[in-house]
Amino acid sequence: MRLLTGVQASGDLHIGNYFGSIKAMVDAQNRDDVLIFIANYHAMTTVQDGDRLRSLTRQTAIDFLSLGIDPDRSTLWVQSDVKDVLELYWILSSYTPMGLLERAHSYKDKSAKGISASHSLFSYPVLMAADILLFNSDIIPVGKDQIQHVEIARDIAIKFNNAHGDILRIPEFRVDSSVATVPGIDGAKMSKSYGNTINIFDEPKKRLKSIKKIVTEVVPLEEPKEFEGCNVYNIARLFLDKEELRDLQARYKTGLEGHGHFKLYLADVIESYFAPFVEKREYYLSHLDEVDAILHNGAKKAKEISAKTMQKVKEVVGI
Repeated sequence: MRLLTGVQASGDLHIGNYFGSIKAMVDAQNRDDVLIFIANYHAMTTVQDGDRLRSLTRQTAIDFLSLGIDPDRSTLWVQSDVKDVLELYWILSSYTPMGLLERAHSYKDKSAKGISASHSLFSYPVLMAADILLFNSDIIPVGKDQIQHVEIARDIAIKFNNAHGDILRIPEFRVDSSVATVPGIDGAKMSKSYGNTINIFDEPKKRLKSIKKIVTEVVPLEEPKEFEGCNVYNIARLFLDKEELRDLQARYKTGLEGHGHFKLYLADVIESYFAPFVEKREYYLSHLDEVDAILHNGAKKAKEISAKTMQKVKEVVGI
């Protein structure tokens, strides 16, 4: 079974990235063929400064490795190091109806948020389809908001196969229903684009500042609080086992604590959970040559897979 995921090199990794896809990939390393790419082409929809993009790309690699991606059990590379993805992107564009892209939630949502409506943003799902289909992926672990992109990849692959035979593997998406959409500090989906994130590797004081901005109901301190629908609770539950969740629910019901207390509790939970990863990250920050070698070897392995797909694709389309 081959699993594939990618994360944009467009800023600090946040807990939505971790629970939405990275944790699933870490857990899958012992049983599946895991492929992970750093999506620096995709990041160009929001990052146009070259020095910043290069820095963020390496930072993302360091963060992935720190969070448990093992280069001996997974393949990790930078998207732009495998140029086949751009060629497949263009070929697939000829099999992609405009209406399919016009219905894409990501384009509509980001445009509504004021993000520039560039061609790259509009055609983003085609490049994502190329990412998925180039490597014969079986399963794409995604958050709920990314399901449509996998469905678009499937639609494009089916149309291509209808024209040329069984060339591209049709992928399936996998969603962990408990973390299908990780809420941000405003209650909407956590996203760098929306500026509502809690970053994994922020300094504790900076992370606490973000946590204190979580939107909550105004309820007198002495009154019981509703945990269902509470943004603090819905983030905290990602880190807690069943017994810890019951204890937190009881604290909400008894009253005597305000949402400020729960925010401080959440900050402690997050800091404790990621503490081992922070230590590992310090190692990679002082061994950058090792990080670069891992990415180079990952790209080499990825190219071996992509070349086989492109050979078949180019033959049937006449290139």
